Amino acid sequence: MRPDMRIAVTGSIATDHLMTFAGLFSEQLLPDQLASLSVVFLADSLEVRRGGTGANIAFGMGSLGFRPRLIGSVGTDAGDYVSSLESAGVDVAGVRVSQTLASPRFTVVTDEAQNQIGSFYPGAMAEAAEISLDGVDVDLVLVSPNDPGAMLRHTAECRENGVPFAADPSQTLTFLDGEAITSLITGAKYLFTNEYEAGLVTDKTGLTDEQILDVVEVRVTTHGSKGSVIARKGHDDLHVGIAPAEVFVDPTGTGDAFRAGFLTATAWGLGLERAAQVGALLATHCVEAKGPQDYVLTDFLGRFEKVFGADAAAEVAPFTS
Repeated sequence: MRPDMRIAVTGSIATDHLMTFAGLFSEQLLPDQLASLSVVFLADSLEVRRGGTGANIAFGMGSLGFRPRLIGSVGTDAGDYVSSLESAGVDVAGVRVSQTLASPRFTVVTDEAQNQIGSFYPGAMAEAAEISLDGVDVDLVLVSPNDPGAMLRHTAECRENGVPFAADPSQTLTFLDGEAITSLITGAKYLFTNEYEAGLVTDKTGLTDEQILDVVEVRVTTHGSKGSVIARKGHDDLHVGIAPAEVFVDPTGTGDAFRAGFLTATAWGLGLERAAQVGALLATHCVEAKGPQDYVLTDFLGRFEKVFGADAAAEVAPFTS
């Protein structure tokens, strides 16, 4: 990779409406009446957070001083959100605005036992499949969770046009079949999943771990507190640890932050180990904040050196100081 590399991030741009209920759902539900359920829970708090996988990743890259191009679909109600992403260093020229549908929205109520009742409205995300990547002049496209039709279209366009792409199917793996998953990952320069999702890929596609390395160049698997593993055909697996958090606030979006740091570091021209380390520390900043786009980098290079050593920090320093 070269330092002036251009990256497009395709994926969802959504808002999360998070409410809490000071009680237990189980105490309000009548088991013999569930077939005709009609119930209201009085929420005692509401938090509205900006999210969506594509937007989270683009935000993280912007926080590191890189300017990714975000490609996705929103409604006319997302004007302030899109402006905030632009202020965070994201190129939003590729964001499509639907004139008929509202922006994607996740609404969830959580009770005292951490049980949740939620719903997701895809809205304008359904129109993301109408976005073409033809003519988008970039060096790498990240295909992250989005409307399935959009993910398949963007992946196919990358292959047809010879544009390197990174596959990040993550939560969409639960409802995609093996054929679709195989199409999304075949030819990918990078494949990102967590440990559970990695199992879904092998289970649904029927491909072994060795066979997956025949169709992707680099497989990056995150293992929570155990760090990440980078696998390549013909190479020993590379294990990279985490950066310990000073305080644990909210894990939402940590995987997105890891991807943002990893891809930004590769754009800087750094190797895979350094890329995973940058991703690990960005993920730590995310977990220390309330929400996937609410963290601010604090002494990034100093913390990096403390965890990963002076030699590693010296390679990262030219891009973070």
